[in-house]
Amino acid sequence: VRLVESGGGLVQPGGSLRLSCAASGFTFVSYGMRWYRQAPGKERELVCALTRAGDTIMAQDSVKGRFTISRDNAKNTVYLQMNSLKPEDTAVYYCNAVDIWGQGTQVTVSA
Repeated sequence: VRLVESGGGLVQPGGSLRLSCAASGFTFVSYGMRWYRQAPGKERELVCALTRAGDTIMAQDSVKGRFTISRDNAKNTVYLQMNSLKPEDTAVYYCNAVDIWGQGTQVTVSA
């Protein structure tokens, strides 16, 4: 049972990144998927979620209109498209399904 994130990096303010989370070892299509993030010195927070039925939940007002969560069940992968990035989006981003966590991928937004 595994989740592996990728796609993080350093980007300038206003830029974009797409994070990927590859799942293995469980029936991916049967699970809702979530993206969390943890900024330095702060608690981990839910960013957004995608239910099994395909409903999207944006948990943070600050990312509405900028971030999009999606999934490709054929590839057992969930994505987080992040546009118009801001310095306050800097964090380690984690993929989650129930009690399964990835190792995280660092996103740094800086000029």
